[in-house]
Amino acid sequence: MLNAAVLTALTMLLAAPPHYAGTLDTDWLVTPVTTPATVRMSDDGKELVLSNGLVARRFRLRPNAATVAFDNLMTGESMLRGVKPEARVTIDGHSFDVGGLKGQPNYAYLLDEWKDDLTADPNAFVFVGYEVGKTQPRFAWKRVRHCADLPWPPRGVSLTMSYRPPERSQSTLPEDLTVTIHYEMYEGIPLLCKWLTVRNGSEKIVRLNRFTSEILAMVEYESEVDNYQLWRVPNLHVESDYAFGGMNASVANHTTHWVPDPDYLTQVNYLRKNPCLLESRPPVGPDVDIAPGETFESFRTFELAFDSTERERNGLAVRRMYRTIAPWATENPIMMHVRRADPNSVRLAIDQCAEVGFEMVIMTFGSGFNIESEDPAYLAQLKELADYAHGKGIEIGGYSLLSSRRISDEHDVIDVATGKPGGATFGNAPCLGSRWGQDYFRKLYAFYEKTGFDLLEHDGSYPGDTCASRSHPGHRGYEDSQWTQWKTISDFYKWCRGRGVYLNVPDFYYLTGSTKCGMGYRETNWSLPRAQQILHGRQNIYDGTWTKTPSMGWMFVPLTEYHGGGPAATIEPLRDHLDAYEAHLANNFGAGVQACYRGPRLYDSDETKAVVKKWVDFYKRYRDILESDVIHLRRADGRDIDGLLHVNPQGKIKGLAMIYNPLDRPVERELKLPLYYTGLADTARIREKEGESRPYKLDRHYNVTVPVRIDAAGVTCLVIE
Repeated sequence: MLNAAVLTALTMLLAAPPHYAGTLDTDWLVTPVTTPATVRMSDDGKELVLSNGLVARRFRLRPNAATVAFDNLMTGESMLRGVKPEARVTIDGHSFDVGGLKGQPNYAYLLDEWKDDLTADPNAFVFVGYEVGKTQPRFAWKRVRHCADLPWPPRGVSLTMSYRPPERSQSTLPEDLTVTIHYEMYEGIPLLCKWLTVRNGSEKIVRLNRFTSEILAMVEYESEVDNYQLWRVPNLHVESDYAFGGMNASVANHTTHWVPDPDYLTQVNYLRKNPCLLESRPPVGPDVDIAPGETFESFRTFELAFDSTERERNGLAVRRMYRTIAPWATENPIMMHVRRADPNSVRLAIDQCAEVGFEMVIMTFGSGFNIESEDPAYLAQLKELADYAHGKGIEIGGYSLLSSRRISDEHDVIDVATGKPGGATFGNAPCLGSRWGQDYFRKLYAFYEKTGFDLLEHDGSYPGDTCASRSHPGHRGYEDSQWTQWKTISDFYKWCRGRGVYLNVPDFYYLTGSTKCGMGYRETNWSLPRAQQILHGRQNIYDGTWTKTPSMGWMFVPLTEYHGGGPAATIEPLRDHLDAYEAHLANNFGAGVQACYRGPRLYDSDETKAVVKKWVDFYKRYRDILESDVIHLRRADGRDIDGLLHVNPQGKIKGLAMIYNPLDRPVERELKLPLYYTGLADTARIREKEGESRPYKLDRHYNVTVPVRIDAAGVTCLVIE
């Protein structure tokens, strides 16, 4: 019999009701909110209100412009406690606030009756006007493969507010210099975007040394009197597209800074160190020159308000955000990593992919594929392979290593601390602003134009290294090196997105065009015995999908030996280890997650081919629901059944639960499923696999109880309609 404590924990977890604490009549994560995003003038003519029915931001316009309210309409909370500048810029060595108002008597809260007494800072950029418009695409997205039917750009409204230099600064700043603050608010999600541009209308070059594009005095999340090290910050998700050096947003986020507010003198913390002031700014630079007639554009900061503190609900909100502002990340092609790049091996991979329904062939790392070659004969050979693949309905591409390698002392990044090569994220790394870096990207652009290839797996990517070289043609020195390198790689990724080139990038470049990153796993674990790999795989998917949608993360299946492990770790010959192969297929396709199936072939017998095709067909039959939102049921631990629940309240199929049994004996269970996020309220029709559906009544917590029987080391699915 199964352990009673384990059974109790599983039942409680599966039965847990959602923690929706909203005050609105509808839950935006279940029922689409179609309230338009608008900009309107307040009744007294003193304030602009940017709102979408879920969040609202108010701007006082005189004697200068400033945010005076940031309200969570879902919970009724005022998230803002004080007035700050809208931005801050340092130009030619002089720092200036942009907008803002002075004179708030207490920064613990902001009363309406105080607003009329606030004054303008004579040293700040002055508000001169605003425009209202529609949201605009950050860059082009060419849709060439299966993806979610989402609008681009997201539906919403834009607001631009322009500022001129203060009169006192005209000895240090040209008069014809404009800072414009841009806002976008999107329909149906408590999300806004903010960035700034600096237009140089003068006849001389100006240098933008630093900028802070967002400054918000937020209500503190907690109050601690004593010296405290583990502060929790306000319940707002903030990230920007200036992201690198990590496979999740928190690690790759280098622009979001929660810092103490020097104006907040009445806070509870004795040392006044509560980190409740939000600043969005680059860690270094940009230190770029803006030539006469040119405009500098900053990165974009996205601010998502939560209506809960519950992990799953907040994860659903973040995943909805990515689908909204990076919808290309819903592209989720079924991909094979072919182990050899010679024409015969690639043609075999293409043929097998076409036979079983795979959609993409990637010439993997170590295959011999060379994207940097400019040999006309080699490029012609690859063009022939691309034509052959396209004739079979298969996309094709390959792997390129960028940052995690050494080129030479001349071309590598220079450590600012030592003045020598080294000190980069991966030790030594090429500088993208070196002659080598410029030549590398020239070759990449040319490669896709000449070969017609469909994808790039770009390893290493650019992890945010700075470079203190003074001789590289792409940057002047340390201060502008991070910005210029990021521009180089992000511009290339945006170009790829506009051409429909798919991007596998093990770094957080989703918001600048990347389509997939690692779900999160330790590579050497693929050298473990096969059974351990399978359990690890489900754990990795379970953990990764708290913040990634299924389509945003790749997994791995080592058809051939990888990082050692010998015969015990290897699936080849495939027909001899078909149980392990099928378990990997069930793990990944059942989760809506694509894996790197790395080897020389997908099948080696009719029986193997049938198993692969079975799971591909399953995935394509239920693709829409499998690529939808994930509710986490129970994490795999090898001690009891585990699983995920896919939900889509707008779909014909409302949910699909994948339940795995890692035990060496069958399990029969009355299984409770939480169906709140399916959108069903009274009755659900549920069938096991392709069986007959039966009606089940939802209880007051939106749960149903379903009998299941799962074979030893087996898997089943429950389809909810």
